[in-house]
Amino acid sequence: MGISKLLLVAVLAESIWEALKRLWEQDKISLDHGGALVISIILAIAIGIDFFVMFDIPIKIPYLGQIFTGIIISRGANFMHDLISIVEGIKGGVKTK
Repeated sequence: MGISKLLLVAVLAESIWEALKRLWEQDKISLDHGGALVISIILAIAIGIDFFVMFDIPIKIPYLGQIFTGIIISRGANFMHDLISIVEGIKGGVKTK
């Protein structure tokens, strides 16, 4: 795995963690964030979208990439725009073999 893929995995892992942290707010589960999370995961699986496959980072556990993608998508359009900018920067700025 090249350094750009390693950086991309780090960005995606942080994105997943931040999305999951939003579920627990003020000592209780946030229904708004939980609902967005469930809907986003269902949509990602139903559509078959997987960020990891898109960036040639295969996950060996079926559907896990789609679930992670749904978690990331649940953060919203603004976050997705920022994430795409980060990914483009990683892919454009770091040369790998």
